[in-house]
Amino acid sequence: MDTAVPHERRIVVGVDGSSPSKRALRWAVGQAAATGAAIEAVICWRFPTVHGWAPASVDRELGAVASRILAQAVAEVTTDDDPVEIREIVESGHAAEILLERARGAELLVVGNRGLGGFAGTLLGSVGQHCVQHAPCPVVVVRGDQA
Repeated sequence: MDTAVPHERRIVVGVDGSSPSKRALRWAVGQAAATGAAIEAVICWRFPTVHGWAPASVDRELGAVASRILAQAVAEVTTDDDPVEIREIVESGHAAEILLERARGAELLVVGNRGLGGFAGTLLGSVGQHCVQHAPCPVVVVRGDQA
């Protein structure tokens, strides 16, 4: 994982392509514009749990798909007029763990209230819940569309 510049103002945002994560990113862009912070838009993916090993090409394909989902979300949420630096970060691993690691030294960690998995009726998804409980910085949970 690359490390941030010391004392750099950063806002870390979890993005998975869901409506709540796009709202979280949109909120973070406004906050970053107001505070002069840069945004780290982070998408995480995990290798599917299967019996045995899969070809290494699957690894590259999953990362590429995650990268496209993140780029599309950033494009949908931002305009060329946004005066905010957005770094798109794609990492393999458990989303909550990666977001917590990236949040070290950040001003804020921003997540949507729920992502693509889990139960539609829950108020806060498992990744958001874990981040709220364990983050090394303040956490903002942005509510999104209900399924």
